[in-house]
Amino acid sequence: KKKEKKRNKKRCQITNRNLHIKNTREGGKKMKILVIGSINMDLVTYMPHLPKEGETLLGTSFMQNPGGKGANQACAAGLLGADVTFLGAVGKDEHADSLRKILLDCKVKPVLKVVNYVRTGIASILIEEETHDNRIIVVPGANHQLLKEDIDQNIQLLKSCDIIVTQLEIPISTVEYIAKKAEEFHKVLILNPAPAYSLSPEVFKSVTYFTPNETELGFYANMEIHDEISLEKATKILHKKGVKNLLVTLGSKGVYWSNGNHTKLIPAFKVQAVDTTAAGDCFNGAFATFLEEGYSEEEAISLAEKASSIAVQRKGAIPSLPTKSEVFN
Repeated sequence: KKKEKKRNKKRCQITNRNLHIKNTREGGKKMKILVIGSINMDLVTYMPHLPKEGETLLGTSFMQNPGGKGANQACAAGLLGADVTFLGAVGKDEHADSLRKILLDCKVKPVLKVVNYVRTGIASILIEEETHDNRIIVVPGANHQLLKEDIDQNIQLLKSCDIIVTQLEIPISTVEYIAKKAEEFHKVLILNPAPAYSLSPEVFKSVTYFTPNETELGFYANMEIHDEISLEKATKILHKKGVKNLLVTLGSKGVYWSNGNHTKLIPAFKVQAVDTTAAGDCFNGAFATFLEEGYSEEEAISLAEKASSIAVQRKGAIPSLPTKSEVFN
């Protein structure tokens, strides 16, 4: 543990030094990130263990938190100081106003389509207290009403940003259209391909950074990932599909990064996790932020891992996300 603390402290000292260099060079300038994706109200239940088939359990506590992969990633970027806009859809219900407020509180500019005939998206999350494993069921609601015409109506947002971040909790046809426009406008596109869903060949080729977890990588490579050899094999398959940069999030093991010519496992910060719900979303939002600030890819990955290591030590999705001062403390 002492060695890990010393290693983590050294990594933080390096990133603190880099932050000073970047701030001096950029003059504290904020860059523009556009996150297009889902926004939900998370209904979170904590329990001694996850239920087996047919089993009824008593939970130990319940929380209602704002979430959704898109909103989580936007808030992660906003809290870290990025100039970030979120484009999404909500219902005309009791959750919409509170979700808009949380975006503003996280320094995110909300551009929300209000849908009258469906409710705001809901995520039911079960978390096992001892292992911190989770199970998530998402009812998309208004998220599935974010359509291609909504992208066209807000096309100036895509033209004026530097980086576009999206996920797969909105219609796949919309994601494919976003990828097409990102390539047309020569934008950096970060695709967090979750939940795993079949994608057209054009999407793989349009994405700048593809950020699956281990399970999702297995889905897209059509194989099981169970060791380093299978991980490398799956990575080669994704590159053959056209993926330029692959960042595989491996939880406590770190992030496996490959650009087709170079591969590296960047180790995670060792912490005691409490809730891993927002770990991946925090990583994606933070990676976009630090990449946009001018850090190298490896530095941005390491900093994003530091942000995620803070988030997993706290409960909730958006409530767990760290500020920049916490990352560089």
